[in-house]
Amino acid sequence: MPSAPAADNCLIIAGQVAGPCEQRATPAGIAISRFLLDHVSAQIEAGWPREVRCRIPVMACGEPLARIAGRLSVGARVRVRGFVGRANPREGEYRLVLHAARIDVLDSATIESSVSASED
Repeated sequence: MPSAPAADNCLIIAGQVAGPCEQRATPAGIAISRFLLDHVSAQIEAGWPREVRCRIPVMACGEPLARIAGRLSVGARVRVRGFVGRANPREGEYRLVLHAARIDVLDSATIESSVSASED
């Protein structure tokens, strides 16, 4: 099966950091930070208002993104842009994780404004 273009897997979601960020490095030395993002919004579905709530894990790979994610405080408001993938591709489970390509901090008091993977 041919791979889909990158534009076919893009998610932008805003919310609040739900817990402390976990940080580690891969065996190759790549910095990785993970945190949970709580999202709450009002959406229109089939012409009716609906409250939407979800919690999604976010993975930030590479030094600039991992550093920003690692400095986020619980409750910080952020907007994350990236792609969605399985949490563990080696296992048969289908939990999803958002792989961040850009993190915009919406609380100016939390940390600097944003960083993207292209700034590596």
